[in-house]
Amino acid sequence: MMATMSSKVAVVLGAGGTVGHAFHAGVLAALHDVLGWDARRADVLVGTSAGSIVASMLRAGMPAADLAARATGATLSPAGAAVVARAGLGPPRPRPTRPSGRAGGMSSPARLARAVRAPWAISPGSLAAALLPAGRVSTEHIAVPFDALYGDRWPSEPLWIVAVQLDTGRRVVFGQDGGVHSTTNADLVGGEQPDLVLISAPMSAARGAVRLGPAAAMRQVVRLSLAREVAALRGRGITVMTFQPTAADLAEMGTDSLDPAVVGPVARQVRATTTARLSRTDVKDRLAALHPS
Repeated sequence: MMATMSSKVAVVLGAGGTVGHAFHAGVLAALHDVLGWDARRADVLVGTSAGSIVASMLRAGMPAADLAARATGATLSPAGAAVVARAGLGPPRPRPTRPSGRAGGMSSPARLARAVRAPWAISPGSLAAALLPAGRVSTEHIAVPFDALYGDRWPSEPLWIVAVQLDTGRRVVFGQDGGVHSTTNADLVGGEQPDLVLISAPMSAARGAVRLGPAAAMRQVVRLSLAREVAALRGRGITVMTFQPTAADLAEMGTDSLDPAVVGPVARQVRATTTARLSRTDVKDRLAALHPS
């Protein structure tokens, strides 16, 4: 399912929890709706946190449009239904129950100590992960469908899954030769010299979209980090298109990234927002690499 056109396309799917998953579904479905391009055809897929789940589903053969169909409860295509059956996936799971009692201390005092000794070497994402309490909800259930889909094999087509070594802040990229360091990690694809990079960044925000509130600072930090990654890619002559939540998207997304109740509304809203944007002539021209040759 590699791209048959001569242009090389990379897709970067950022972090964002359950709601971020729905955001990706809306973006990718719109790309298929408007341009007839399915993200399964990407030459390189990079996924961080929620983005790693979506990227892995794509590499397993899940059509982009079916990601949105599953989020909204619509009927899946035969190809999408086959992937769901192989993975043993039922309807989207409810939020896991958190254990009672107070959360423990920070998850990595060692990382904080390193940051004090060398503050110039820290990334905001890795430090935030170290300062947060250690997780008390098992994530084992997340791995089960992918054990069923892949077993001990890695997909044959390029799939890079990004994680961070908690105590050191060192980025680890599974699937590439050679907590969260960045919410997108778009800089990784620069060495591949793609013609086009598509970045879906649920934790960022489009310019002017964020209103004052508890999440505003976090989204601004993510936006600035993403801007640096994009500037580096464009400095290499690479065309980059970012998809960041608009004000209308954020109104549906709310402030709880794990809220299963908003998955359907978010996927529908983002699909509509992205469809409107992709319908513009100037945007279509920038995405010429996705057009059938």
